[in-house]
Amino acid sequence: MDDYDVSIQEQVFHNAVREYIISLLLFILLYVSSYVIICQFKRKVDSEDMYAGQEDAIVYRISLWLCTFTLAVSAAAVMLLPISIVSNEVLHLYPKSYYVKWLNSSLINGLWNQVFLFSNSALFILMPFAYFFTEAEGFSGSKKGVMARVKETTIVLILLAILVLGLAFVASALINDDQNSKQTLFDMWNIYLPYLYSCISFLGVLVLLLCTPVGFARLFTVMAQLVVKPKLFRDIDEELCTARLEKENIVRKIQYRNTAPCQIANGHPNLELLQDQLKEAKSEIQELEKRQQVSSLRRNLVFPIVMLLLLALTVFSVLLVAHNTLLLLVGIKALPRGAKDAVIGISSLSAFGPVGAVVEILLIFYIMSASVVGLYSLPGFRHLQPKDHDTAMVKIIANCVIILILSSALPILTKTLGITNFDLIGNFGSMDWLGNFYIIFTYNLIFAVCTALCLVTKFTHTVRSEIYDRLITAFRREKRTVSFSVSSTMNGGLKEE
Repeated sequence: MDDYDVSIQEQVFHNAVREYIISLLLFILLYVSSYVIICQFKRKVDSEDMYAGQEDAIVYRISLWLCTFTLAVSAAAVMLLPISIVSNEVLHLYPKSYYVKWLNSSLINGLWNQVFLFSNSALFILMPFAYFFTEAEGFSGSKKGVMARVKETTIVLILLAILVLGLAFVASALINDDQNSKQTLFDMWNIYLPYLYSCISFLGVLVLLLCTPVGFARLFTVMAQLVVKPKLFRDIDEELCTARLEKENIVRKIQYRNTAPCQIANGHPNLELLQDQLKEAKSEIQELEKRQQVSSLRRNLVFPIVMLLLLALTVFSVLLVAHNTLLLLVGIKALPRGAKDAVIGISSLSAFGPVGAVVEILLIFYIMSASVVGLYSLPGFRHLQPKDHDTAMVKIIANCVIILILSSALPILTKTLGITNFDLIGNFGSMDWLGNFYIIFTYNLIFAVCTALCLVTKFTHTVRSEIYDRLITAFRREKRTVSFSVSSTMNGGLKEE
């Protein structure tokens, strides 16, 4: 009996160690990828005007690590549903395979709980610390250094936490005037942090409601800029000829300015501006030359395939949301409330098996891509769009916070819209508003209508503009004809008199 107990304990121990190792390896991979992405957009050290010394360099390096951690957690939140769907299908197809026994329900539940924990930590602790740490200078009269900034940042965060806790206490006392609610107020970790995260997730779902339909329409324009268009839509030879003439014009201006600087008026552009324009013209010519070298088969085939694929994914997403809305209205579909734990591998989540699971994963990534593109297309968020090697640390922190909120709300969005049938696990599915029929039904209806309107507007805008211009031109022409006839009649009458 003792040997049996020991073997069970060893098995539990080895399973726990294996899960932690898998989670650590996955997080290291996401962390390295996030670090590369942030370094791609972060402003270079030689052009960073806030690097006043070694102390500022250490501060910004720590903030960079915290932003990398947050972006890695955001990527993990995006990968939650795809990993869970793939694990369920693999275990369903190979239930007795020795090589996939490590892919079990305990691992998936642990990943969901860890992502929820890290999301709370990054959103409420790490990102505020990173922002206040970059803005801190140390208290007046204290010894300058990194530790002085750490102390100031810590005190500011404690005061902010006390303020939020006081507001929560007042709101709880006003809403529920009983001793039980006041006692549970101090159970911050189990009650109020998940509740606050629930509110922020609801805010993220609302932001996704705004930016995802816009992103569906915007993605067509973005992909049209990345993919080489056929000659029917774009004449690269003409654009290349125009760019070369523009380059020659800029070169002549620079040569003239170098030969006769005293004869140039003050209104002419300076030499630095002309050199920047020349650099842009050269880069444009190089880009056009690369596009010109693309084969005709690739040029005429890739563009229609990409456009049709985007259209098919968007239309299929709208149909799924409309179908989910109808099922909710009839009462066949349950509300997207999740469970604390989930058992995977029992049955396939899609009626089409692995093919349906692959389509669900494609739709999840497509929705996330559309939401990010649509977010930076909105008027209030355009100035936050990061630029290559020219993004300040404050903007990086703001972008990491926004991406974290959107990625944390993505599993809730896909489950709410009926994109996938996989249940939300842990605290992701325990939010109170997920059990409200009116909120879920209204959200599905608004999402389907907004997406359909954005698609119709995108594909009919050119036609409607052309019809409007033709009508305006015809109306003006008719008006001029009538005016000319009236004036001719009056002139003829005067001549007869």
